[in-house]
Amino acid sequence: MTKPVVAIVGRPNVGKSTIFNRIVGERISIVEDVSGVTRDRIYAEAEWLGKEFSLIDTGGITMEDEPLNQQIRNQAQIAIDEADVIIMLTSIREGVTDADEVVAPMLYRSGKPVVLAVNKADNPESRAYSYEFYSLGLGEPYPISGSHGLGLGDLLDAVIANFPADLEDDYDEDTIRFSVIGRPNVGKSSIVNAIVGEDRVIVSDIEGTTREAVDTRFVTDDGREFAIIDTAGIRKKGKVYENTEKYSVLRALRAIERSNVVLCVINAEEGIREQDKKVFGYAHEAGKGIIIVVNKWDTVEKETNTLRDFELEVREEFRYLSYAPIIFVSATTKKRLDKLPDIIEQVHNNQNIRIQSSILNDVVMDAVATNPTPTDKGKRLKIFYTTQVSVSPPTFIIFVNDPELLHFSYKRFLENRFRATFNFEGTPIHIIARRRT
Repeated sequence: MTKPVVAIVGRPNVGKSTIFNRIVGERISIVEDVSGVTRDRIYAEAEWLGKEFSLIDTGGITMEDEPLNQQIRNQAQIAIDEADVIIMLTSIREGVTDADEVVAPMLYRSGKPVVLAVNKADNPESRAYSYEFYSLGLGEPYPISGSHGLGLGDLLDAVIANFPADLEDDYDEDTIRFSVIGRPNVGKSSIVNAIVGEDRVIVSDIEGTTREAVDTRFVTDDGREFAIIDTAGIRKKGKVYENTEKYSVLRALRAIERSNVVLCVINAEEGIREQDKKVFGYAHEAGKGIIIVVNKWDTVEKETNTLRDFELEVREEFRYLSYAPIIFVSATTKKRLDKLPDIIEQVHNNQNIRIQSSILNDVVMDAVATNPTPTDKGKRLKIFYTTQVSVSPPTFIIFVNDPELLHFSYKRFLENRFRATFNFEGTPIHIIARRRT
């Protein structure tokens, strides 16, 4: 199921980033009492009353002719276009301003559900002044306090009440969904066309040609069903403001979210860029199955160890993706592309492996016998029981005497033992320590 998207929109300095951080429960956005601090959209996953959604924090919308204001408006407009529900944030201290009266019609014209929030209502006396915001024509104003967390429950109740009911993906359980992500111009659309065998997506050497995520279903000769979700290139922050760039990072994130497996594409001609690490990190953090695809390999001059050296470089630069298989392909010559469906299916299967608790605990006991648990200040970690609680990605809970004693290094050791025993190639593994009660 695709998660609903909620955008927080409003003029500068009304507390959007503070509200964003309150809702997601951590300090992600930069909060500073100076207008214009938030220059780009910031995304996070949030949850309220069991309803999960993606939250966007945007730069303040102004109509003044100042540096970056047009860029911020462009960013906010993309967020508005992508959102299922919009929170318009105002401030009770300034009351209804000219800027609010400009922003409100902009949101009204979007046709999206809008929930009006009046921030900085820190006490009962100030909350009484929220009624003047009815004049914006966006319905009931919800007085809230970002600094104290007041009123956010009522606000979020109104937000989730407006979630669309038709976000289910129309796919059978047997259909394996995979997305193709990477920087612009690495050949994602060409890979899609080569796999499917027909030009269903515009292919061009001009960055940013693909504006939408396009689902393409196909069936292999042996009857396996796949759906490709092609995405436009994810741009650096400095480039995502361009007026011609109608695609946003959010669409790539939503495509990743809807996927079982993600193909992370590298341009062999250009080599590995810093932006590749950030782009692929989205898929890793989402817990998706990952395959690293090195495209345009036919254009690289080869020597004896060219492939081996490039693979070593990939492993060095993407240490957090040590579990991901690497395949060198050419969308132009279609070399090795016929292998991708098999690898995708295998990674998808690995994502859904379930290990019996008895077998899992035997592996953990053997691991502890080989490498005893660590101690801290004279206190030794004791592992009582291990069980798998979910798949996609495989997630394990280890019951211990003190979760703080399960250090990162020992958790990595256990992960490596799991990978050496079971076939988890292509999938991240989550290990969670819980105190035995």
